Amino acid sequence: MILPITIYGHPVLRKVAKDIDKDYPELEKFKEDMWQTMYFSDGVGLAAPQVGKSIRMFVIDCSNFADEEPELEGFKKMFVNAKITERTGEEWSMSEGCLSIPGLNEDITRPEHIKIEYYDENWEFHEDEYSGFAARVIQHEYDHLEGILFTDHCAPIKKRLLKGKLTAISKGNFKAKYRFTLAK
Repeated sequence: MILPITIYGHPVLRKVAKDIDKDYPELEKFKEDMWQTMYFSDGVGLAAPQVGKSIRMFVIDCSNFADEEPELEGFKKMFVNAKITERTGEEWSMSEGCLSIPGLNEDITRPEHIKIEYYDENWEFHEDEYSGFAARVIQHEYDHLEGILFTDHCAPIKKRLLKGKLTAISKGNFKAKYRFTLAK
């Protein structure tokens, strides 16, 4: 089932998400719904808070970027109870957008390398390292689990300049091809 995307201004996007276990209610269906929703919405990643669930889960599919980074061929993963343990390397800037903040893109600076611990969709534990675009997407989705949005990484002056656009988005003044949920 394609779930509605939670839009900027909704309180669930600012909560620190909770760990889950294998017995989380209707987990298998929710995992499938996450993939369907991400693909339908043309996302590269999707975190559970973006569909209204304050749990530590996100999905990413970077395989469309394999032309630029061949190691991303077939790079499709689910991260459950993720914890970034290290961020290193040169910081680099790239334009980012977010399904929860439709129509807005900004250059965001992030470290090039990360180490992360997580469980996959089969509850197998992993300790992995990622670099480049994969590390960027993981950091973006991981931020959602911490109640952080990509616009929080903007300089204070830029945040002030974006305030009007963000307020308009929170009121539903945007276009999106997907269903969405606004704060009440």
